[in-house]
Amino acid sequence: MPNIRPSTDSDIAAITAIYQHHVLHGTGTFEIDPPSENDMAGRRADVLARGLPWLVAEKDGKVLGFAYANWFKPRPAYRFSAEDSIYMAEEARGMGLGKKLLTELAAQAEAMGVRKLLAVIGDSANAGSIGVHRALGFTEVGVMRSVGWKFGAWRDIVLMEKTLGAGDTTSPE
Repeated sequence: MPNIRPSTDSDIAAITAIYQHHVLHGTGTFEIDPPSENDMAGRRADVLARGLPWLVAEKDGKVLGFAYANWFKPRPAYRFSAEDSIYMAEEARGMGLGKKLLTELAAQAEAMGVRKLLAVIGDSANAGSIGVHRALGFTEVGVMRSVGWKFGAWRDIVLMEKTLGAGDTTSPE
């Protein structure tokens, strides 16, 4: 039975391996050089220090994906908007774990006061990420054409959003 849970320090090696695969073989991230385990541990610590969730999906004790939320922009006016990131291991594709992981991430972000969850998806051909976001109620709000150069081609960014909780219908304070 798959399990979605908060990440721990012991998950860093698996998180790093999953992300490194996406850096080296995918266009969902525009990062070119794979980060080290120390880099990923630092990124995770930064997210957690901000009081935001970093989750993993596991099955039979093996981490098969991870997702986290981070503030969309550092300025205080953006403090109710967060950006999600989600990466799955190749062997986890099609298992529905991505939907479960993103659903839980959105629930935790909402509980922390986030009113708008944003997806900045690398590559307009990234059907998997666009599809999981769309299936969970995200709507496309735009495409930034040819903003990244990876694997010898220009890549787009697809922008999607999902309102959480009361959204903009009430004051957040």
